[in-house]
This record gives sequence, C-alpha cells and structure tokens, in this order.
Amino acid sequence: MTHTDSRTMRRVLRREIAGTLGLLTDEHDFLAMRRYRSFTFDDHAAYLKHVEGLLRTRALQGSHTTVALFDPEEYAEFCTQNGLDPDNPSSRTRFTARLAVTGPTLPYEGQPLSDLLPALVDEAVRQATWEYATTLLARLGACTSCGEDIGRAAFARASDLLVRILDTAPSGNRHLVCSVTGPPETLVAALHVADTGGAVKLDETEALEFTTVLALGLATESPGGLVIRASAPGSPDRVYGWRLRAYGLEPLTAGEVFDAYCTDVESGDLISPESNVDYCEPPDLGDVQPEQGHNH
Repeated sequence: MTHTDSRTMRRVLRREIAGTLGLLTDEHDFLAMRRYRSFTFDDHAAYLKHVEGLLRTRALQGSHTTVALFDPEEYAEFCTQNGLDPDNPSSRTRFTARLAVTGPTLPYEGQPLSDLLPALVDEAVRQATWEYATTLLARLGACTSCGEDIGRAAFARASDLLVRILDTAPSGNRHLVCSVTGPPETLVAALHVADTGGAVKLDETEALEFTTVLALGLATESPGGLVIRASAPGSPDRVYGWRLRAYGLEPLTAGEVFDAYCTDVESGDLISPESNVDYCEPPDLGDVQPEQGHNH
C-alpha cells in the first residue's frame, strides 16, 4: 500500500514539474546534430512526429511544456565554454535548461506542430531583431555636443511618437509595422493593439521591440517607414503611415500609401487593391518636429 502511494505521489509531482524541450525546427539543424552518436534520430520527419507525440502525452498528463529553439552552433559554443562533452545527452539537457531562461520559447498549448514551428521561428527572429537593435543603439554612445546618450534619447523620442500614434488612431484593433533599412539587412518590428471597447491591450514585449527598432531608425537617420492598419466592425479598414526622418516622422500621402500596398515588392507589378480598405493620410500627431539630427 505504501509503495503504491509513493508511486502515485511521484506521478502527481511529475505533473507539477514544468519542462522545456529544445526543438530542431529545420532539416539543416537536424543534420548538424546527427554528427553526435548520442543523437539517435536519423530522419527529421520522424523526429518531429515523435516530438509531437511527446508533447501531446505530457499535455494529457497535465504537464506544462515550453518549447525552445535549439541551435546546434550555439550548443557547440555552450559546450566549449563550459567544458562539456557535446556528444552527451546531459549536455543537451543543460543547454536546453539555459534556453528556457535566455532563448526564444513558446508554451505548448495543444496546437499542431505545423503551427508551433513557424511561430517559434518568428519568436526567434523577433528576439534577435530586438537584441541587434538594442546593441546598435548602445553603440551610438553620447552626443559630442551635449553629452546626452543618443540611444536613450532616441528611445524616449520613439516612445513619445508611439503614444501619439495610438492616441490619434481610430477606434478598433490596430496593427503597426515599422521597418528600418540598413546594413546588413532590414529590421522589421510589428505591434498588435487590441481595442476591447475602450480598454486598449498590447503586448509589452512587442511594444518594447517595436519602440527599439523605431528608435534605431530615428537615431541613425536610416531609411524606413511606419504604417498602421486600423480595423473596426462595420467600417472599412484604414491604412496610413509615415516615412522615417531624423528624429521624426513625415506623413505619407494617400497616394503613396496606396502605391506601397498595391505594388509587388519584388517585381514592381501592380496588385489589385483590397476591398473595403481606405488608403488615407495620417492624422495630425500634434508633434513639434525637432531640429535635424540629434535634438539638443
């Protein structure tokens, strides 16, 4: 009887232990791990099938699982830095435990793996974009004229502009996209804002990432733009935007917004405009434009 009770208690405890699973999302990363003898899978499709089965089993048992993006290169570096044998399952366990704290993760909530995989990759791109933009802002240092931290000032400026944009936006759900062009690639951040009848809800992490990318564009005077799409039941969607200028935003005309949305980026061919969408000029932000460059 005591032995049975002990097993029951262990099962209860296992349900209360949160776990993290490091996932190899693509074939390239999977092949990189096959060089380790202790990694026994030899087919990526079969591997994903087993992963999905494990996730479902844990969910049925009442266990919470977080899925993390497993990067073989980062794993090899981790093992080198910590004097671990990479061809050892315990080393992978330690690396995965670190991913739970530092890496891009998503909770498994019963969704198909075909939905979870792209969402996890998107999360990794978001985190990498934010980290890269933050690093570039920090490298700008202090203004040689006034000593003010340029990155911090740009972030404060971007935060103020975002508040003005949301305050002047029409009611409804809003989807904002900010893009900043520069070497080595274009940085893109998105922000989803839900309007639930007067109460505006947004993800704080998304807002931080969005503001950081906008701040980088303002501080470095890089080419870029910001567009917003507002959607409300019973009325056409409204789309408008701005181009980035030194520490400010310049409104796009309705024609420029139309051209941007109705032109294929790669071919330059015209695309039919969406139905029930108004391409329009942005509202007045009531913003006093600072002087060119760093604002003193």
